[in-house]
Amino acid sequence: MRRFTRTLVTAAVAVAAVVGTAGWASGDSQRAVTGPPPGADAWRADTEGGRPLPDPAAASPGEVARFFAALDEGAQRRLLHRHPLVVGNLDGAPLPLRYEANRLAVAATGEARYASLAAPDRQVLAFDPRGRGQVAEVFGDLAHAAHVSVVVPGSDNDASRHDDRRREGTGPAGMARSLRTAAGGGTAVIAWTGYTTPVGVGLDAADGRLAKAGAVRLARFTAGLDAVGAPDPVLFCHSYGSVVCGLAARDTDATDVVVLGSPGMRAGSAAALHTGARVWAARGPSDWIADVPHVEFAGIGHGADPASPAFGARRVPAADVQGHTGYFASGTRSLAAFAAIAKGELR
Repeated sequence: MRRFTRTLVTAAVAVAAVVGTAGWASGDSQRAVTGPPPGADAWRADTEGGRPLPDPAAASPGEVARFFAALDEGAQRRLLHRHPLVVGNLDGAPLPLRYEANRLAVAATGEARYASLAAPDRQVLAFDPRGRGQVAEVFGDLAHAAHVSVVVPGSDNDASRHDDRRREGTGPAGMARSLRTAAGGGTAVIAWTGYTTPVGVGLDAADGRLAKAGAVRLARFTAGLDAVGAPDPVLFCHSYGSVVCGLAARDTDATDVVVLGSPGMRAGSAAALHTGARVWAARGPSDWIADVPHVEFAGIGHGADPASPAFGARRVPAADVQGHTGYFASGTRSLAAFAAIAKGELR
């Protein structure tokens, strides 16, 4: 009875911390964007050379890759120009085709907030304008990289804030650029703002609803990398992004899952993630995430602290990290360790 009472008290404290402060109350509830992008119905109704096109919602990335491999360049480009939003988001489609399709799709929105993504030097691997917008961008040569990393960001990120030039090494694109610079030329890094993130620190950030939807998208995205011959990735998961990675881990072929500033992974231990990947955790001394109760009750909270010894993750040095977003800052021990993990040098 006493143990049950302690559990209820802990849960009550966690819920109060989530819903009872001005900070948590500032969050706005978000509707998860899921499924194939706009234009999927027109794509399904189309054919190429008399052949039906793979259903964006049902075809596996491997099936998509085989479909495009059977087409000549002319047929591929016809599909690109007829259906840029679909081709640009179709996991398993050839990389150069997706880059070009997304330049067209971004330009077609006519929105100034996305304009920079259409520049010729940007390698946008996915772009979905629905809701607040989702985007995935490649830094480096993904087609020939010996090592691939995927940065999975947390709250308040979307297509318009993907690369808004915050402090160095912050934001999805900033983190990816910093890691790519530290890891060197043989590594490609993808900034994956590919799910609907929470806004602020309201209930969306405290429950797993958006993370569950994001985990499905992340697992399919990594399957798409595999379908085009990319190396198995390392996942770098920041803040709420670590909740997404925790739920997706068993369904990806990641070699390593690295969480930083994590509120929890919806698992009681690294072993409970049921992944063959090595699991790493970093938390700086001034990161406010340490004050978040690491419990889960009635769907609220994300469970055990990945940075605690009991969780069983490998520790990443982070004693010189400043705040919640400083993990990719140049010169930090955490960034040096991240680069070594990305290159397979730290095991």
